[in-house]
Amino acid sequence: MNEKTRDFPFELDPVIEAYKKDVDLTLLRENLKLTVEERFLKLMRLQEFAEELRKAGRELRARK
Repeated sequence: MNEKTRDFPFELDPVIEAYKKDVDLTLLRENLKLTVEERFLKLMRLQEFAEELRKAGRELRARK
């Protein structure tokens, strides 16, 4: 049974339904295979990378 045939006790939000088609479920499934600790470590690496990008942007703007 899929969402189109399943009876919900509530009305589906058309805005959420419109966005759901663009969600990559494979990424969600892969992340859910990780332990909570692994997910936190992955998030920390992503935050470190984002900070490196911000730092590089600041340095580039300072050179101009």
